[in-house]
Amino acid sequence: MAYITHAALADSPGALELSQVATDEHRSPVRAELLNALLCGQDTSAWPPDDVAAAERVVQRIDAAVADATAMIDGYLAKRGYVLPLNPVPGLVTAWCRAIARYMLHKDRRALEATDRIARGYTDAQRLLQQTADGKFSLGAEDVVANDKLDARFECAPSVFSRRELGAFR
Repeated sequence: MAYITHAALADSPGALELSQVATDEHRSPVRAELLNALLCGQDTSAWPPDDVAAAERVVQRIDAAVADATAMIDGYLAKRGYVLPLNPVPGLVTAWCRAIARYMLHKDRRALEATDRIARGYTDAQRLLQQTADGKFSLGAEDVVANDKLDARFECAPSVFSRRELGAFR
């Protein structure tokens, strides 16, 4: 189960960016309107079949990147003891999945990693996932794993001397 939907990806980063980074190499990008229609589940019968086939290959690449991002997120969350796949999916996990999949789709960019906002989103997602796995960050108010850990209980060994036994020494 993916942690982000096609419609959410069509909304952000958007069909235009996705068509530019996920189209077959050495081909002109798939038309953003067609890709948006595919991602949102709209009718594509008005488009030429070759264009629809190319757009479907783009969706397959997007799905592969989302599957890789989901597997990465599951790897971190399994370390913490979450029941996977998460259902319902917290919005934070959706944002992480978007950032990681976007980074994976932008494999050929030439920007400096330190100033690239796509790379920064990826490293921020990884950092927060690591903190979640270490128990230093929570997925929110509905986080059952983190909330179970907040219940403080104290245990100690049984008393060696009770009040009754100490009363004999008075």
